[in-house]
Amino acid sequence: MGGDVRVTGSEYMGKVAALGCCICRRLGYGPTPAQVHHRRTGTGAGRRASDRDTIPLCPEHHTGLAGIHGMGRRAFEAAYGVTELDLVEETRRAVEGAR
Repeated sequence: MGGDVRVTGSEYMGKVAALGCCICRRLGYGPTPAQVHHRRTGTGAGRRASDRDTIPLCPEHHTGLAGIHGMGRRAFEAAYGVTELDLVEETRRAVEGAR
């Protein structure tokens, strides 16, 4: 029995979204509903990163003017003082710790 339990991509992304926006948390806003953002760093044009390379972002920090898509990745990273890759790693640790 015991063994390695595999989590499907959709299950993993559900857990990511349930964490709430990682930027709102950093800004002290508390839990806010989140969408799942797939990492863009290191992916080619028109390609999507693995479901494991995701972060939770509220609509404003995802696609809004203050978001990674609205500002662009470099401006987003500068504005919030954290890289997209750091947020992916932080998210993985949080999901793994929630098992």
